[in-house]
Amino acid sequence: MSDTSLQSQADALLHEAQQDTTDQQTFHQTYLSKRGRLAVLMEQLKTLSVDEKKLAGKTLNTIKQQLETIEHKKGQGLADSDVWTDMTMPGLQPSVGHIHPISQAMNEITQIFEKIGFIRVRYPEVDWEWYPFDSLNMPKDHPARDEWETFLVDNKFVHPTLGKMVLTPHTSNGQVREMERLNHQPPIRMINIARCYRRQADVTHTEMFHQFEGLVVDKGITIQHLKGTIDHFARQFYGKNAKSRIRPFHFQFTEPSFEVDFSCTICNGTGKVHGEKCRFCKSGWHEVGGAGMVHPNVLKAGGIDPDVYTGFAFGWGIERTYTLREGLKLDDIRLLYNGDMRFLEQF
Repeated sequence: MSDTSLQSQADALLHEAQQDTTDQQTFHQTYLSKRGRLAVLMEQLKTLSVDEKKLAGKTLNTIKQQLETIEHKKGQGLADSDVWTDMTMPGLQPSVGHIHPISQAMNEITQIFEKIGFIRVRYPEVDWEWYPFDSLNMPKDHPARDEWETFLVDNKFVHPTLGKMVLTPHTSNGQVREMERLNHQPPIRMINIARCYRRQADVTHTEMFHQFEGLVVDKGITIQHLKGTIDHFARQFYGKNAKSRIRPFHFQFTEPSFEVDFSCTICNGTGKVHGEKCRFCKSGWHEVGGAGMVHPNVLKAGGIDPDVYTGFAFGWGIERTYTLREGLKLDDIRLLYNGDMRFLEQF
């Protein structure tokens, strides 16, 4: 027996009780007595796991309260549809939802960067390939442009200069667009948050995900500014004891390039949980995305002189960044999108 099956039986029981036309005594005997139908469902709790038992127990307690309300109304003769109703009595408060955890993370990330002068922008999630690829110094034969990596839009029209239409694999398509929006005139301090799409799906990847892209361009920008910004975000988002590191890497649109890691809060940076390798990070560190100094060719594509201006950029997945929040212990980001209200109501 699963908690899902028990939930279905409980819903059916409540529906039948709401349609019941018997008197109060018969109703109590049928549904709420020691051998009533609710007691039968309560017995099934013994067959569930500890986690399932918590959720199912909460559901059955709610059903019990609703059955007792129906019984009480029957006792006062209020079950009939033609009885007098006092319209001045306060109504029942409707159930109020809450913001999805990813939306909560977006709002918090925006506030963190706005406090240090970043401006929130948003650019297309369906874009011409020139913006996410060519303008970012990526050659035509780059593996990321393969149809097994990127979602291509089935559109027969190909733009004469901007190429095919794609679902953006990263928010970096907004870099040159932001340079164009500002008429190629720095300073630029941008934070871009949007959906991205890649052909990847496992415990740390989903085919649709969210990224936040930071871009700073001005005179005299260095790696120290980049590392300082990363450290600022880590402390604000994860707490004052959060650790971050950057590792040399290669991206076509930054030079030098880095991978950005934060210490894993699931295994407390040890790489192991209960003596076994951490399923989420496997090493004690969790990669959240890339960063680096903006490549001169990208500045040129945006109409900015790389001999006068420099800049840094970073692009991190919101889901992967969020799962590292202390105490969350979420080792599979796909749970964020399976629509299970029992999971989402915890946030």
